[in-house]
Amino acid sequence: MIRNLTDGDHRQLARASKKLHFFTETIEIRGITPLTFFESGSADYKNERFYWQNAEASKTLVGLGHAYVISSESSTDRYRDVSNEWKRLCSVLVKEEKDRDPVLFGGFSYDPLHRKESEWSSYPSAFFVVPTFQLVIEEGVTSISINMITEEEHAVSEFDTLREERDRLIHISQVHDFRFGAKPQIMSTVEREKERYLQAVAQVTKHIREGKAEKVVIARMLELVLQEEVPSTAVLHSITNEQQQSYHFGLENRDTLFFGATPERLIEIKNGQAYSACVAGSIRRGDTAVEDRLLGEELMRDRKNREEHQYVVDMISAIFNRLSEDVSIPKTPRLMKVRDIQHLFTPVQGSVGKDTDIFSFIKSLHPTPALGGVPTNIALDMIREEEGIDRGYYAAPIGWTDAAGNGEFAVAIRSALLAGNRAYLYAGGGIVADSDPNSEYAETWVKFRPVLRALGGNLNG
Repeated sequence: MIRNLTDGDHRQLARASKKLHFFTETIEIRGITPLTFFESGSADYKNERFYWQNAEASKTLVGLGHAYVISSESSTDRYRDVSNEWKRLCSVLVKEEKDRDPVLFGGFSYDPLHRKESEWSSYPSAFFVVPTFQLVIEEGVTSISINMITEEEHAVSEFDTLREERDRLIHISQVHDFRFGAKPQIMSTVEREKERYLQAVAQVTKHIREGKAEKVVIARMLELVLQEEVPSTAVLHSITNEQQQSYHFGLENRDTLFFGATPERLIEIKNGQAYSACVAGSIRRGDTAVEDRLLGEELMRDRKNREEHQYVVDMISAIFNRLSEDVSIPKTPRLMKVRDIQHLFTPVQGSVGKDTDIFSFIKSLHPTPALGGVPTNIALDMIREEEGIDRGYYAAPIGWTDAAGNGEFAVAIRSALLAGNRAYLYAGGGIVADSDPNSEYAETWVKFRPVLRALGGNLNG
């Protein structure tokens, strides 16, 4: 059963809650990889798949099919909408001890108050799915679960049908010879409103010098026209191979794939402990180990980048002090190095407070100063006024939670929306009082590189 939850549905669903049943069953399996399982659903579950792997490659998730969809168009209650409906589903979950907890996967738009007719028109303010078939790889064990949500209390025959389908997908994953193909050929590259971006940086810098804000993140978009439509699996194969120290994600929705390789965790909850990461301030990688070290030292000394980083640390630490206990934050940042770029990085940890779930943290943390600005509301107003693009799910929370309350969300940067033979890439940077438009423009090219490379682009910009 697929059900799209909108704001007007809550009362009706609440009355019907006694009829809803959530069944899950898990088996362990060998001989398949995440992307072969993802590809096994290309014929029957296209547009209903997701992929996730954390930065340590210690947990991988793949979902095929939609057992249930939770969506919200609310600009104010979207976090509560998703949280409440997920809690309601979990309250009727039937599982045995050996079965894995079902997963809810999805994301939020960056700014629900700034929507335009754009490539993001099919994406609601919040979009989450419970997969019908759920692959999990963790601690060296691969398992596949069936999730069924139904109003039928006795649905044995329906569940037996799902078991047969699960076995068919496993067989395809194990025996078919998958070839993910070469990277696509880019026919043209369009820098949408480049001059507006440069003007926006200049205007925001002026506002900051006048004392109206301390920092504002301005982004821009790059549109690629590809020779032909690119399969989701091929894109995910490229970016996961090339950006191995990042969070990898892919979310299909209505003939599109939102995908990326982001270095930035927003929030993780595991066994009652909450973890976040302050990632802000960046510089390119060096061509040699010596140059790379010198660039890293330059970044650690750079006043603009250290100030930009401290904004994020101050904001995230304040939220953790409010929502958790026993908060631990190092006094100085360290370097996070990924393939194309290095960042200033400070980890944060705390014990989750009572009556707090992962959506409570997301609501408070998004947007961080690294993707919004300081003060947040003023920065958002300037972004809406000056930036000129619909960010969609770019720079917004994307990730998962499970029935036990664990979960992890990343900040969806180094990302793109793939729609047919077109790809829309997004990158931005923090603007402060001494920002230079041309320098900021050059930095966006560095941030475009991971996705541009995965799509066969020219790394020189």
